[in-house]
Amino acid sequence: MSDINQQKWRSQLESEKDFIILDVRTSEEFQELRLPNSINIDFYNPQDFMQELEKLDKSKSYYVYCRTGSRSATTCDLMKEIGFAKTYNLLGGITEWEGEVEGQNK
Repeated sequence: MSDINQQKWRSQLESEKDFIILDVRTSEEFQELRLPNSINIDFYNPQDFMQELEKLDKSKSYYVYCRTGSRSATTCDLMKEIGFAKTYNLLGGITEWEGEVEGQNK
């Protein structure tokens, strides 16, 4: 797992081809505000959370974020434990994000 800042996040996404942006906040948080092209798996729903992680393609790169960077850091650690090689945690989460967003509160 790598903690990366917004600048590195953006530059890696520009050069990467096979990646997924993963939002681990609640579905309500996700509906309100999210990064474009992200998918949502709720960290606070532990049983479904682990099942959904297990369904993901471990060969892809995962750019993971939450509100402040705490849930996403834990998620990256969990993903590494179950065999994901490339996970990146957005430092500061969406709270500190200065780029494009989607949702009801943008």
